[in-house]
Amino acid sequence: MVHLALLVVHIATGTVGLLLGPLAMRQDTRRFAAAERSTGVLSAWYRAMVLVVCLSATGLVIVRRGDLWWLVPVSALTYGLAVLAKRSASRRHRAWTHGYVHGQGGSYIALVTALIVVALVVDGPVSGPAELIPWLAPTLIGTVLIEVWRRRLNAALPDGSHLAGPLSPMSHWRH
Repeated sequence: MVHLALLVVHIATGTVGLLLGPLAMRQDTRRFAAAERSTGVLSAWYRAMVLVVCLSATGLVIVRRGDLWWLVPVSALTYGLAVLAKRSASRRHRAWTHGYVHGQGGSYIALVTALIVVALVVDGPVSGPAELIPWLAPTLIGTVLIEVWRRRLNAALPDGSHLAGPLSPMSHWRH
């Protein structure tokens, strides 16, 4: 019964997280381009879904699949990426857009990878050396997309604000 409850929560929050991720990224990009200094409500909900999906994954490992113990630290790192995005956007350290984009995008890549691996490797037709493709393809494709997004975000920001931070040569201009 606990396994089924965890599985339902895991699937539901994972689905919502996968749907919210791109919407949150778009909302935040627009907010930052309009000189807002914080992430939006969709990002807050996205982070909550990532947290719950990571906690439910940990629960599923504990209850049913101890052999997948290594997914527990992967879950912690996935949530850590979502937190990195939030902190980078709010603290605006030097080149903060790297932290924001790679945190938000990296956590999303982890969700996509999990979905593809479960569908194709765990419960699907892919086996043997071909298993590497579902594990690596989302990261390879996603990293390129993240970098394109970061460059577009930097271009959309008010002049130089992607460099604003304590180590920035522009920091003396801020009051």
